[in-house]
Amino acid sequence: MTLHPRWIRRSGPPLPAFLADRIAAPLDARTGQHRTAAILGDETPPADAVRMQSNDYLSLARDPRIALAKSRALLRQGHGDAVSRVFTHHKPDAHRAFERRMARLLGVEDSVLTMSGYSANVGLIQALAAPDTPVYVDKMAHASLWDGITSAGATPIAFAHNDVADLAAKIAATGPGLILVDALYSQNGNLCPLRDMVDTAETTGCALVVDETHSFGCHGPDGAGLCAALGLDDRVHFRTIGLSKAMAARGGIVAGCAQAMSFLRFEARPMIFSTSVLGYEIAGFEATLDIFRDEPQRRRALAHNHRCLRTGLAALGYDVSESDSQILSILIGDDDTTIAFRKALVAEGVVGSVFCAPAVPRGRAIIRLTVNAGMTAQDITRVFAAFERLTAMPRLAA
Repeated sequence: MTLHPRWIRRSGPPLPAFLADRIAAPLDARTGQHRTAAILGDETPPADAVRMQSNDYLSLARDPRIALAKSRALLRQGHGDAVSRVFTHHKPDAHRAFERRMARLLGVEDSVLTMSGYSANVGLIQALAAPDTPVYVDKMAHASLWDGITSAGATPIAFAHNDVADLAAKIAATGPGLILVDALYSQNGNLCPLRDMVDTAETTGCALVVDETHSFGCHGPDGAGLCAALGLDDRVHFRTIGLSKAMAARGGIVAGCAQAMSFLRFEARPMIFSTSVLGYEIAGFEATLDIFRDEPQRRRALAHNHRCLRTGLAALGYDVSESDSQILSILIGDDDTTIAFRKALVAEGVVGSVFCAPAVPRGRAIIRLTVNAGMTAQDITRVFAAFERLTAMPRLAA
């Protein structure tokens, strides 16, 4: 007889029934594995597979210059003080120097370094929004922005994706507040109509927060992001950046006016109750920004590879029409179809990411392909060949 996972005791005391039921609900009764694990898969791809699941857009994760900068700093100073930045905010240290460099790059007065892009978003919204603050959020905005609203005790007011008219109508009904958008949406790779969002914020008295996590490094002068590329530096109130994408590191940035950044340092709970990124990581950040500045050909290669893949996949009948940048999403559908498609794709030597519930609505799972600057013409040809062989597999219409 197959035992329900709630009755499988590995160690420690038995869980209370209410907790055991909650934990067991998404688990397979036979294996005890979470159902999402089966969708994501654990197959070992061929050694020469084309890997398109990384967010290392500019192919810098293995760059020896960055590794050398970090290793030198680590040997020189060790890990450094792993303490909350509240206690070191006044020091003229590497952290503060990097914040000032980021502010100059982004064209703002100041920036604050956080432990991750997630903590940047949660901390900023938690610090800015009171429980009665209207917070208008794009339905496809990153989960960390939504969690920031929850942390603030505010009520989200969702507007249709990239729909400025819907946003304006909701503001007219409720009043000024915060507007939260991504510059580049990580699910489907499309861009926010930032000029229209800025105009709406200005005419309605709202403050605009733009998450530049997926556009930073890939757009704008020296990789400064989409706001900089569009000349909107001085018209966007706040920008947040996760450093885990084009910078291939960990950490986050909030950028804005000096007064707001000073406020944030002592009001955002992640800043107060989490330790800082470590000193040797800052050395890696600095080396990466040098490469952003000195090697614009990486951004050109990324854009070229995206255009080639988008055009080729569309010619094969895959709907990638929403993709404006280095992310290509293909709607697959239900869990069983997604598992079959993912396995077939890995067998063909192409590895993408699977997005399933709760990241996307249940029954509308996607295969997400992330393009990188290091992809060769041979890599792109292999991707086309793999998807051409999979065209007969069932997929839901977009």
